[in-house]
Amino acid sequence: MVSSLLQSTPVWFCGVGAVTGYGWGAKLLWDGMADGVSAVRLTPGFRSHFETDEVYIAQIEEGGDPDDGSSRFSRALNAAAREAIDDASGRGWVPGSSVGLVHAFVLGEVDLWKDLYVVHHGVRPRKKYMELMPSTAVSLLMQERGFTGPCMGVSAMCGSGNAAVLTAKLWLNAGLVTDVVVVTSDLSLNPENVRNFRDLGVAKVDTGGFATCRPFSPSSRGFNMGEASVAFVLSGQAEGGYARLLGGAMTNDAYHVVSIAPDHDQVKRCVSDALADAGVSASDIAYLNAHATGTKQCDAAETDLLDTVVINADAVATKPFTGHCQGAAAAVELAGVCLAYEHGEIASPPAAPDAHPRLLDGKTTMRDGLTLKTALGMGGHNTAVVMSTP
Repeated sequence: MVSSLLQSTPVWFCGVGAVTGYGWGAKLLWDGMADGVSAVRLTPGFRSHFETDEVYIAQIEEGGDPDDGSSRFSRALNAAAREAIDDASGRGWVPGSSVGLVHAFVLGEVDLWKDLYVVHHGVRPRKKYMELMPSTAVSLLMQERGFTGPCMGVSAMCGSGNAAVLTAKLWLNAGLVTDVVVVTSDLSLNPENVRNFRDLGVAKVDTGGFATCRPFSPSSRGFNMGEASVAFVLSGQAEGGYARLLGGAMTNDAYHVVSIAPDHDQVKRCVSDALADAGVSASDIAYLNAHATGTKQCDAAETDLLDTVVINADAVATKPFTGHCQGAAAAVELAGVCLAYEHGEIASPPAAPDAHPRLLDGKTTMRDGLTLKTALGMGGHNTAVVMSTP
């Protein structure tokens, strides 16, 4: 049983850091969503793979500290992690004796790997070659902060953010660490990746934001792609906490590399296991913070959850704001939950006129109750976590 592994001991989100299409900083993420503005915009540089040079995506602009590496990936990763650590420290968190790190990603350093073959013909100086390794950026971060707990990467496709915080909770509950920095990164929007997601039939590039992604609505066209690096400090300490992570679970459909199993059995089992692990009932859930890609299969699965499992919950769907950030998607939305608890209101995009009646329509004052965060990844990955106020 999943609950026996996690021991149902809550942990706290004590710090948040974010680099997104809105800019470099968690405040910009919250302000953009709270103002009802989408980060999806026309972005140039795609003529090599599209008929037009500009496509609608939510891409991270250049920024960060050049000393953190030569790529946007490593600079964004470090910026988000530092912001989360400094945020937690400013709110009263004190690192314990063993701080670990979980890095969630699907595609790492895509720009550097492309340049290795296309520009440098497979030959790089040793230091530059080491920048391509997924261990390098997080190893340097551990050295900078003197953190000596375990450090590793996890990947569950679009559910990687949920998988990362559940891994951190496992470590904390097992006594392997005193605290965990969780960082998730996906900066993969080069022309090749965007083109292939479009060709899969799920990503759209000719319209943006609210005109494209309309979750829980038959008028949705799919999603725009986005980038993000998001970080948290998770701890058994309650000081300054944004939210509590009560429990969670993961399952796999064992069905298809792309499609969701149409019976939704494993999606529902994942949610049932998460509720059991958290020690709560479905009636306690006030909000389903959904994966909500605006694709027909995802909408069908999560509508089934709304209509048959968490029947008292309102749905929250924020991908029209941030784009679909792939390996960092769940983490962007977890950050949204933390910031919503902090501000006492939920930043939600406008709902389509034909959307599910329980989908929130614009910014809304929070009501009492728990949040269930679902994330469904390619390959049948189902993840769910349960959160509450601190």
